[in-house]
Parts: sequence; C-alpha cells; structure tokens
Amino acid sequence: MCTCVTYKNGGFYFGRNMDLEYSFGECVAVTPRRFPFRFTHMEEQPEHYALIGMAAGQEERVQDAEERPAGGGGRAFPLYAEAVNEKGLCMAGLNFPGNAYYRKAEAGRKNVATFELIPWILGMCASVAEAEAELRDINITEDAFSKTMPPAQLHWMLADRDRCLVVESVREGIMVYENLTGILTNNPSFGYHRMNLNNYLNVTAGYPVSRFCRAESGGRGKIGRTGRTEFFSGEVSSCPPDLVPHSPDLVPYCQGMGAIGLPGDYSSPSRFVKAAFLRWNSVCGKNEEENVAQFFHILDSVAMPRGAVVTQDGKYDITTYSCCVNADTGTYYYKTYGNNRISSVDMKSVDLDGAALNVYSLERGWDIWKVN
Repeated sequence: MCTCVTYKNGGFYFGRNMDLEYSFGECVAVTPRRFPFRFTHMEEQPEHYALIGMAAGQEERVQDAEERPAGGGGRAFPLYAEAVNEKGLCMAGLNFPGNAYYRKAEAGRKNVATFELIPWILGMCASVAEAEAELRDINITEDAFSKTMPPAQLHWMLADRDRCLVVESVREGIMVYENLTGILTNNPSFGYHRMNLNNYLNVTAGYPVSRFCRAESGGRGKIGRTGRTEFFSGEVSSCPPDLVPHSPDLVPYCQGMGAIGLPGDYSSPSRFVKAAFLRWNSVCGKNEEENVAQFFHILDSVAMPRGAVVTQDGKYDITTYSCCVNADTGTYYYKTYGNNRISSVDMKSVDLDGAALNVYSLERGWDIWKVN
C-alpha cells in the first residue's frame, strides 16, 4: 500500500508514502558515482550517476556470501524503495501483489532483477527518454536478493520534470504507460486507474452550481433566474415544459461541496483519485519551503493512521514514512510515523566521487517543540 506523487511548481519534486505493517530497516542512502553496481545478469557498472533515496537498512543490505544469488551483486547493494539520481531522474517501486509476474533470465535480453531495477535505470539514464529506450528490451527476472528475501511484487513509476511513465511486468509482458496524472498507487493495473478517473470528471475544487435540474443542451430556450431559483424557458423536447421552472432551490450550504464524491477511503483506487485531485488543484508559492510543505500536505491526505487499515493477518497498515525529494537539487526530505518533523539529507553535501555508501538513520522518536 503506497502512494507516489510528482509535483512541478518552479522546482520539480518526487516522493511517496510508504504504507506497511512493518519496518524494513529503512534509511536514507546516498550512493556515490564509484560505488560499483554488480548485477546478477547484466554487466557491472563500476561508475554511474550518484543516487539518493530510501533503502533497506544495513542489516538487510549486507548478506553473508552464501545468502547471495549465484553471480550476484557482491556483499553490499542498496535496496532502494525509491531514489533520484543527480540528473533529476526519479523512480519508485510500489506494491503490486497478484499482478506482478517475473520470468527467468532469457538469452539476448536485458535481464534485471526486481531489486536491481532502480539502481540499473538511475545509474545510467539521465532522462525518461533514455530510460524508455532501455526498457524496450528489458526482462525483469524472478531472481531473489537472498534466500530469505524473495522478489517483491512491484510496479514502478519513473519520472523527470518533463515526463512520467509507469512500468508493469505482468503475464502479458512488460507494459509501459505514459502517466499524465503524475500519480501511482497499487492494484489494479495502471490502465484501470487511468480509466477510473473518468468517474470523477464532475468533481471540482470550485464553488458548485446546481446542475440537478438543468435542461439538456440543444434546445432553443435559455437559462435564467428568478430570485435564487434557476429556470429554463423555451422548447426542449427532452425536458417536460413544467419541470425546470418549478425545480427545487438547490444551493451550497457550506464550503467544499464541489468535491462531494471525492473518495476518502484507503483503497488503492481511492487514494489514486484523491491524490490526483489534490495534485492538479494544488496552489502554493514557488519557494522551497512552501513547495515541500505543500507536497507533504498532499501525501498527508492519503496517509494511513494506525487502526484505519487492518490486514488479513490482523496487523495495522500505517504510513511508516513519507518523503519528498527536490530532483533539481538532490535534497531528500522525509518524516516518519513517529516523528512529523521534516528532516532532510543533501546528496551534494557528500563526496559524490567516492566509493562508499553514505547511510543516514531515520528520526523516529517524537520531537515536540515546547513553547512554554
């Protein structure tokens, strides 16, 4: 359960809610240009673009040699949930259970394991256009990171400031969708979410006007008002002549009624619709602080408090962390379920020409400013 968002308002921002019933030892990781990416089937990348994002913790990344797959990527590998590279290309993996389908490695194909896809793409591609070219011959394989870490069932959102794609590996093959919404959640497939938005085309952020009794267009009459009651005069064959002049007086009685019908539950389709509505109706200043704050407000609207979603195992899905990265500057902002203060890690504050991973533990405890 996750929600991924892009946002452009002067700067370009990319981020997500991570909704899980457990922690995977997550930490912010900066991978410099000379940290070698050793892939299971593809050629090693001894040098690549630098990356910053949220990755599995040290205890998850570093495995004993016998735990690694044959021909695997060495004893340390950044398992990114989402990341952005120094060129501003962003990518995130989101849960896609039951629909994700992976294959065995095939000769003549670009065979990339699920846990390798984000570093493989972001390590060598500077734009969505470059990534799209690499995806044409890709085969996402069923290789596991280790015996205790099977391949996660995921689909991915890939974005720069100009374009956004969704990548799904399903039984039919690799599906690549142009994503004009800038949003991704979970099941069903992206094609469903894109079509489902049509069900909400009447939802508006503006002050609503009653359409309940308005006559259909195409008649020879015109719309007028007496007092506060809208009426229609003229000949319209599809509307009885005495219906509209005697219609009820329907007026808004509070703010926000234009958005009645906007879903508020925590299902994937509902989160997709609500996040898309808020993204496309967002208004804020163009300085960094306002953009980052606005981005987190959008994520907060689809975040999960403990107790709202109970899994089949009787556990609670919560938004373990929310993040927002300024893809132009490489600044990664985040907050956790236990600490709403926004923390940041600046990719450019570390030696990007180095060879060692830079790992930053998350701020998880409450940090309350006491005014008196």
